[in-house]
Amino acid sequence: MSSIMKVFLLLAVMVCISKAQRPESGQQCLCKRVRGRIASRSDVKDLQIYPATIFCDKVEIVVTLNSGLRYCLNPELAQVKKLLASIMKQKTSTAARPTELTSTPGSTDTARI
Repeated sequence: MSSIMKVFLLLAVMVCISKAQRPESGQQCLCKRVRGRIASRSDVKDLQIYPATIFCDKVEIVVTLNSGLRYCLNPELAQVKKLLASIMKQKTSTAARPTELTSTPGSTDTARI
């Protein structure tokens, strides 16, 4: 076999190997598997929601428990949607009231709470 054929064969093998190792677009997600159920809400320390991007074409929800265990939730489950709704409701109810700016002639703007 000539040396030129060996070079082309080596290049073809290298291209095939690099194609096999490179993940396709939308396949670099954090969550390879998702859980079908949620631990009790009091055990949840942190909840992170990652929107779909060019790297991962699905929404990912990662839960961290007080014990440090992290796992992914299925965003399509009704129980997960209820958890997210209750957390969002709690966040909006505990948020501070917006401030109201008032000004009088000859004075600077002041914030009134």
